[in-house]
Amino acid sequence: EETWEKLRTQAEVQDTFMTYTVYDDVITLKLIQEACKILNVSEDVVLKLLGEYFFTFCKMSGYDRMLQTLGGNLTEFIENLDALHSYLALSYQEMNAPSFRVEKRTDGTMLLHYYSDRRGLCHIVPGIIESVARDFFNSEVTMEILTQNEEKERTGKKEHVIFLVLQKAKRPKRKTKKTTNPESGDSHKDKEVLPLIPHVCLFFAGNLSHTFDPVYPERLWVEERTFCNAFPFHIVFDEELRIKQAGVNIQKFVPGLRQPGSRVDKYFTVVHPQVTFTIFSIRTFINSQFVLRAHREMLPDSWRNQPMLKLRGQMIWMESIQCMMYLCSPKLRSLEELEEQKMHISDIAQHDTTRDLILLNQLRLAEIELSNQLERKKEELRILSKNLEAEKKKTETLLYAMLPKHVANLLKEGKKVEAGEFNSCTILFSDIVTFTNICSACEPIQIVNMLNSMYSKFDRLTSVHNVYKVETIGDAYMVVGGVPVPIASHAKRVANFALGMRTAAREVMNPVTGEPIQIRVGIHTGPVLAGVVGEKMPRYCLFGDTVNTASRMESHGLPNKIHLSPTAFRALQNQGFEIVERGEIEVKGKGKMTTYILRQNLYATENEIMGRAEKTPLPPTHTSHTYILALGLKSMSSN
Repeated sequence: EETWEKLRTQAEVQDTFMTYTVYDDVITLKLIQEACKILNVSEDVVLKLLGEYFFTFCKMSGYDRMLQTLGGNLTEFIENLDALHSYLALSYQEMNAPSFRVEKRTDGTMLLHYYSDRRGLCHIVPGIIESVARDFFNSEVTMEILTQNEEKERTGKKEHVIFLVLQKAKRPKRKTKKTTNPESGDSHKDKEVLPLIPHVCLFFAGNLSHTFDPVYPERLWVEERTFCNAFPFHIVFDEELRIKQAGVNIQKFVPGLRQPGSRVDKYFTVVHPQVTFTIFSIRTFINSQFVLRAHREMLPDSWRNQPMLKLRGQMIWMESIQCMMYLCSPKLRSLEELEEQKMHISDIAQHDTTRDLILLNQLRLAEIELSNQLERKKEELRILSKNLEAEKKKTETLLYAMLPKHVANLLKEGKKVEAGEFNSCTILFSDIVTFTNICSACEPIQIVNMLNSMYSKFDRLTSVHNVYKVETIGDAYMVVGGVPVPIASHAKRVANFALGMRTAAREVMNPVTGEPIQIRVGIHTGPVLAGVVGEKMPRYCLFGDTVNTASRMESHGLPNKIHLSPTAFRALQNQGFEIVERGEIEVKGKGKMTTYILRQNLYATENEIMGRAEKTPLPPTHTSHTYILALGLKSMSSN
């Protein structure tokens, strides 16, 4: 999840993708480019991995059985991919699928022609095909690009990539054949080249197509009228594209086909595969499913405002009479499209599965719409949950700032927080010298700004030294070490915090004099009782004489001095601090006490006390950028 978030952020793409929505390839390419940077690999490698995962994803999504039934071997599988894409286009109407053509060579190897409008994605193909061969046909193949250019046979500028498909042996090695790419001169010396089809067929020896020879009649026992009625959507045309015959219903919707000798390209355009309308181009892609679209101007006037008629079917070359038969059906996705074409189910032959496909796809489209709604609701819930989690974290942060974390968690769970006794802790109080005089001479907003600046610095130091901020009242600031989590070094932590306070106070200006403010700090060590007080605005409070004594140390302290009680002094002895005796003083409510002044930590720098990173001085050059560049050049020269 973190890696995806990093990748998505760097690619500047949206967080969520819907299953049945078609997205621009720009998004895909952005993600691939950023993945290359993160993984430190080439785009070819990432695309191939994407192809392998896409095949796995299709199987996980329930398409595994559909894919397995496309063909009995790898060649048949590839030849039927276009038909699969045509079927999927019923659900994914905006899908811009590639087209595949297999060319078998005399040496048994296979060339795979890949055509696509989408540039830069051809390296996905080896990942998919190699995974299919391995998973479905227990065969290892490798694919290499022979040529990659713009297709000239097809209309428009299309990417045309030719892959050489080589199959690795999974049986005793045969003598290696040396194959040479006539275009590039490259030799494949290290791979054993085996005839793809015979080898794959060994795994499907029981296939019916390899166990019998068909019997054909001496003549066709079908009347012309019967044939044209049985196949109401078909066209037969010769090498000059002149129409020889047509089904009855296709004549009904394209009346011009009734004129003998008319050219088929006068009434239709080839939509898929995108080839020129010639017999040569059609025979080149004879294994593809062909989609033809009627020319609007050739339709009756009453039909010219409705969607164009599209036909989908198979081209069959009849060698003996040198004619091509296009056996087809209307290309319809739903009952709505059927009505828009002013057609009825009865216009489609009873044996034509298009009838069932329209009805089934109508249900599927409804399921897709329901699925889209569920995905949208799921995404809305995910966003709400994410926002709720963010708000929850804000609330918890605010709550943990008011109460200790374990206390806050107990209150959230509705449990009662018992008061706890701590045998030893260190308490600190501080206040601003002459704060009353400052308040009388300044505007309230100036006082607020001064206190906010000072408290912000102090609050940061509590995190640096891991002490707990109890409360602030006016200019008084109270922290404790060793509560609510007991820790042996509580006195040392509070002492370092006090030294940091004194340094931070120098950065806050007195709004009256413009000089740094002065603070008094008092510290005392002893036992306390701690617990939560109140229900409406609960506070974690400390009780006991230790609190009073610490407050007395602050009130009897000196400007910019850290005043220690005798117990605090004993807790800090031999801890690396410079401490001097102040002498015996009269403390209100306590009588005479010998107190001490904390001066400094002998082993910690000011930056360490303040939680600032130590700065490494740069050599005396013109700029730090020059220094960095020099280091880089030095490193390069040493290598």
